[in-house]
Amino acid sequence: MRLGIWTPLPHTIRVEPEMAIAIEELSEQGKGGVTDRSLSAALVVIKRAEQLGFATTLIAERYIGPDLEAWIMATAMIAETTSIELMVAAHPGIIHPQIAAKMGASIDRISGGRFAINVVNGWYEKEFEVFGNGTWLTRNEERYSRMGEFMAVLKGLWCEESFNLDGTHFKLKDAVLPIKTLQTPNPPIYAASSAQQGMDQIAKHADVWFVGYEPGLDNAPQNIQRIAREVGQMKRLSAAHGRTIKFGISAHVICSETRAEALERARALEDYGARDRISLVAAKALGAGLVGTPDDIVERLCVLNEIGVDTPMIHFYPMLEGLETFATEIMPRLPQR
Repeated sequence: MRLGIWTPLPHTIRVEPEMAIAIEELSEQGKGGVTDRSLSAALVVIKRAEQLGFATTLIAERYIGPDLEAWIMATAMIAETTSIELMVAAHPGIIHPQIAAKMGASIDRISGGRFAINVVNGWYEKEFEVFGNGTWLTRNEERYSRMGEFMAVLKGLWCEESFNLDGTHFKLKDAVLPIKTLQTPNPPIYAASSAQQGMDQIAKHADVWFVGYEPGLDNAPQNIQRIAREVGQMKRLSAAHGRTIKFGISAHVICSETRAEALERARALEDYGARDRISLVAAKALGAGLVGTPDDIVERLCVLNEIGVDTPMIHFYPMLEGLETFATEIMPRLPQR
């Protein structure tokens, strides 16, 4: 089992006091210190996770929000970390795959082969209108097609001396990327989609699929059956392309001495998530079912691992406190990592 952790950013976690101050500083011109508070807060968590043996961290992207830009954030994190994989989110339609390939190869080289990319279709239409110059696509099939071509361009430029694509969304003729990645054959490509068209594209191009499930705590019991069914489906889809992919899951972990206490904390997170779509990011991950006593969480993780879900991508509240509890109560009892 490979353990992953979300890099704590203003839009990816339930806001803690230090992050609230960071948001205030980021949102006002001229306010803040020599070192950005949100970067410092994130590094405290990620450096500790790295010490504990976490294998990867997801640096999510929120263009309209008080968040540092994900690619620049990842670059700043290189010098502060030594082993953890830095997975940067990228939105097809906002960033060109050619640019993502060049920046990704650069980060891969500078970090000593620790770069990965999370290709995200996105849901926030205004971000595409503002930062993509009007590139929002209303039809899902068009968005999944663009995602597939985006991943094809990444791999083509990373892995081939010259690459051609006559696609609907991207057209390349004799395209070259003079620098190649340190990782072979390519840095890992992570992606998520619960739609059949998106799953088809991921099976064809990606290396890791973040499994889908119904969000929310009440859906956690029956989500195991759905995850097992769709993991099997994705194995068959990737095999049809002569490929094998791996599986991750986004999860919020709440570990308490009693189930009652854990459930109470989970309901509080759901109330927080009901405020708006951004706050819902952490709350919907309760659907992974990692809520309860240490025994409950170990059992659930083992079941997920048996199904084939290799990489739980975790967040906590509070992040550092939850990480330490996880390290003490859960990690020693997990399948070999």
